[in-house]
Amino acid sequence: MCLKTFSEYRPRHVLCFLGAAGGFQELLQSTQSAIEVLAADFEIDMAFSQDASDARMSESFAVSWDQVHEDAWHQRDVEAVMSHGCVVYVVGPLMEAAEAPAVSLTALRLVERMLEAGATAAKGESAGVAHGVARWRQLARDAKSAEPSAAARACRLAFTKRPLTCDDYLSSVGFHLVGLPEVLVPSSSPLDELVLSAVIDSVADEMASDGIEKVVIRYGAELKAINQYEEEDFKYNPFGGVHLVAGVH
Repeated sequence: MCLKTFSEYRPRHVLCFLGAAGGFQELLQSTQSAIEVLAADFEIDMAFSQDASDARMSESFAVSWDQVHEDAWHQRDVEAVMSHGCVVYVVGPLMEAAEAPAVSLTALRLVERMLEAGATAAKGESAGVAHGVARWRQLARDAKSAEPSAAARACRLAFTKRPLTCDDYLSSVGFHLVGLPEVLVPSSSPLDELVLSAVIDSVADEMASDGIEKVVIRYGAELKAINQYEEEDFKYNPFGGVHLVAGVH
């Protein structure tokens, strides 16, 4: 089955790296070196990178920390954000669905290399998700699995956020970065958000392994456009969302 699209928009990665005060030039050089070695299709966005702290970062990371994984971040990660002194943004190439998992794997390797090179914090802007340094590194290790599905799953966990409120549903945001539609579960479900997040992840696993059409039929779900974001928004998913029905988990 060809992946249905609701727009000609093609997703892309936007990565945010924080560094220490006085370390901007070194961070830029490390970023450029990492791009040349690992990610030739990525580039530094100098329009928004800056040799100064950004007062918005504390709040931005606060709402972006992964709340699903138990050890996704620690107080030392919060302190690193609060004490940062420079910011570097990196943008990836526009992606077709079929190439998105491979590009996301490159993005995760880039994050790993940047943390090794001195970045003190990292965030995936295209879904608004942040992890602490240790969690980023664990996800990068998981992505080195020889099994492609395991690598793709690590990338999905790295660069997507869930659950967020979307009309009468709780939704994932960022599955377009691995070439999948979002998964939405009714917010009226009596299950708590951690359980519903596990449902979202499980359905995404099934879509990746069995195909979207089979999963939609299996759950009696509906694949349709999501209008929560405008097309020019990095969070917009042109592949739509699989809307589950109440009581089907």
